[in-house]
Amino acid sequence: MERLFDEELNKLREKLLRMSGIVEESVALSIEALKDRKEELAREVLRREEGVNLLDVEIDETCLRLLALRQPMAGDLRLITSAMKIGVDLERMGDLAVNIAQRALELLRVPILKPLVDIPRMARLAQDMLKDSIQSFIDRNDALAAEVCKRDDAVDALENQVFRELLTYMLGDPATIERAVGLLLVSRYLERLADHATNIAENVIYLVRGRSIKHNVDKIRSAD
Repeated sequence: MERLFDEELNKLREKLLRMSGIVEESVALSIEALKDRKEELAREVLRREEGVNLLDVEIDETCLRLLALRQPMAGDLRLITSAMKIGVDLERMGDLAVNIAQRALELLRVPILKPLVDIPRMARLAQDMLKDSIQSFIDRNDALAAEVCKRDDAVDALENQVFRELLTYMLGDPATIERAVGLLLVSRYLERLADHATNIAENVIYLVRGRSIKHNVDKIRSAD
């Protein structure tokens, strides 16, 4: 019975890994579509949305079944409840990748405003945060999770930088407003992606340490 339970937990981890892989690729494709003005890449992101949603439902059903039939205690209970929360964050990250792809399709129809520098940097940081937050969950590595949380500040700083630069364009030429707003939305989506990766990392810390540090990253620093 214990061995069967372990197998079910492993399958749950595999589904989370699969879901995070799709989301990470979708973020990369959406940014590439925006940066290189490739419509087909943006449409590929839209096609992947259903797969992310199906995995979200599967993870939810698996977690609920394990809770109902196995009645797990302590660490296993934290693992399952953390997996449910991580599934929610991944589904929302998938939605944000779709949002970026949709903005890319809109921006493809108008002249390019400026070469993109900080937005691709934000995307890389958010992707790395996602990858490492999921790896910290698989490995139960709270130190890596804490490091992910600290990286969120770098994404926030880049979002502020993007805002200031695009505001300068809009004030200088009202004709740029529509395109600048589209890019501002993309930077906002990336900032939210990083927030969801931080949520995942915070859940990993709860899983490993048995206490929540949500909304107070300073506790991570003092505990390291």
